[in-house]
Amino acid sequence: MYTVKEVAEKMDVSEHTLRFWAKSGFFPFVKRNKNNIRLFSDNDLDWVRIVKCLRAVGTENKAIKKYIELCIKGDSTINERFNIIKETKANALKQMEELSKQIELLNYKEEYYQNLIKTNQKDVWNPMNKS
Repeated sequence: MYTVKEVAEKMDVSEHTLRFWAKSGFFPFVKRNKNNIRLFSDNDLDWVRIVKCLRAVGTENKAIKKYIELCIKGDSTINERFNIIKETKANALKQMEELSKQIELLNYKEEYYQNLIKTNQKDVWNPMNKS
């Protein structure tokens, strides 16, 4: 069994975030000890893993809660869960495409500034240098 602090370190998530997720009902089987401290099992870490993944791609808490409820209902909800994962993946791929475009721009600007530094030129693209 793992404490919130141990799970936070193990899963690279803040303790605050884990507590918020727990209060949101994302970890339905987390137990508490006699001192009311949450204790996570290895199985609970799987819940943390999927919640972290879904949050990382921008899935809303309400949708995560629905996914978890479907998991608890069992195999009769596999098609619904499949559709949620498929839709989430599609959204993540769109985000990745957008991030790729942003990286291209940042690469261009990085090269542009390196060139300015090397040649000791003014930044003609900076509106402050235009008069």
